[in-house]
Amino acid sequence: MARALRTLAQLMGWSGVAIGLYHVVLGNAAIPGAGSAGATVDSWGRFMGAAFVGYGLAWLWAARQRPIPARVVRLLAGVFLLGGVGRLLSLAVHGWPHWFQIALTVIELGLPPVFFRLADADERTSRREGEGAAVAP
Repeated sequence: MARALRTLAQLMGWSGVAIGLYHVVLGNAAIPGAGSAGATVDSWGRFMGAAFVGYGLAWLWAARQRPIPARVVRLLAGVFLLGGVGRLLSLAVHGWPHWFQIALTVIELGLPPVFFRLADADERTSRREGEGAAVAP
């Protein structure tokens, strides 16, 4: 379980950095259906891309900790879940978006429960290994 948590945290981190940089570089062109949205949406999208890079870096930082802090995993997963909830609100207010946004919503709502379940896996493993070391003569 601890290995799965570390692998998923690294995947989230590198994905966040890559997706964020993609949005910073491409602006509106990175958002399906927003190619002609104008300068305001382009500026907002590039700024949010930079924030997403930071989010990805936070996942990478967490993945490098020994053990991975469960509170940080839960916080980062909660932020991801909040993004999915935001997409649901948008769907309720404005209707169905581009199909790719629907796929992202499914991921953003489905993955956080996995992280909530795995959040303390590395801490539990470290405690067990520490207990084993304390028993050794």
